[in-house]
Amino acid sequence: MSTTIKEIAKAANVSTATVSRAFSNDVRVKPETKELVLKVASELNYNPNMIARFFVKRTTNLVGLILPDIGDEFFSDLIKGVDDTFYDRGFFTLVTSSHKNRSILESLSGLMSGGLTAGIILLIPSLSNELENILNSSKIPIVVISGTSELEQYDAISFDNYNASYKMTEFLIKEKGYSKIAHITGPLGNLDAINRLNGFLDCMKDNGIQINNDWILEGDYQKRTGANLCENLLNLDNTPNVIFAANDMMAIGCYQKIKERGLNIPDDIAIAGFDDILLAKLVNPALTTVSTNVEELGNIAANILIDRIVGKKGLPVQLKLPAKLIIRESC
Repeated sequence: MSTTIKEIAKAANVSTATVSRAFSNDVRVKPETKELVLKVASELNYNPNMIARFFVKRTTNLVGLILPDIGDEFFSDLIKGVDDTFYDRGFFTLVTSSHKNRSILESLSGLMSGGLTAGIILLIPSLSNELENILNSSKIPIVVISGTSELEQYDAISFDNYNASYKMTEFLIKEKGYSKIAHITGPLGNLDAINRLNGFLDCMKDNGIQINNDWILEGDYQKRTGANLCENLLNLDNTPNVIFAANDMMAIGCYQKIKERGLNIPDDIAIAGFDDILLAKLVNPALTTVSTNVEELGNIAANILIDRIVGKKGLPVQLKLPAKLIIRESC
């Protein structure tokens, strides 16, 4: 049988009303009492029936997180950051993804219907008219994670992808002396990828470096694509001496193809990435990349959403988090 609130109250030596208030983040519950109740509930493996709670109280502490994918390390770190904050503040996270069989619009509409979610964090690659209409008509708070500049009326957070990419390109030119620089972009329907490409292009122009269009290839953030596009670059008569990939997974795909060719990194060709996932530290040589604290981004997005759920007013929050260069041995 499942644990009940009465059993938690007895074990914690408090009333059932206090247990209920603790789960609801009621300000009348002292912090030490709430901590005790949550500790006892965890020890007794208490799992509240959130659907039953919704029908009785017409309130919910279930929040949604919609991602384009949940398969790689970037999204795992984001989920952890979001879920840790929601848990600490008494909310439960429902994670869903949009993929080839379900669009972002379908995922968003599904979570919004029925009123079972108190709010949603939504990561979007771009802002369509249909999506904008849903955001404008939403009855629940929504925090958007996106690089678009068209979100002034919404709570929105992103990394400063443009400046981070500019700084990496500038490092490759000024600190390492490279002039033959290739760039494997992310999907160019993705605003983060566009900002990274624009940072690269502007830095090349600002430093008087000729841009070779044969060395700018569109990727999709997947390792296999990085390998395939790296092979295309290596097959050219005029090859670059460094490849700057728009994410680490594509950069690691480049490693695979370069080593298959019997070439050395960075002596024969250098590699730089973006995101600083765990694998970036583990490949040999370790990957020079851009560090984005994805877990922190998740923490901040979750806190913004909860503030809106509990009624905090104010102008839309607009945040661009800085990123920093992580210099290792790959270039």
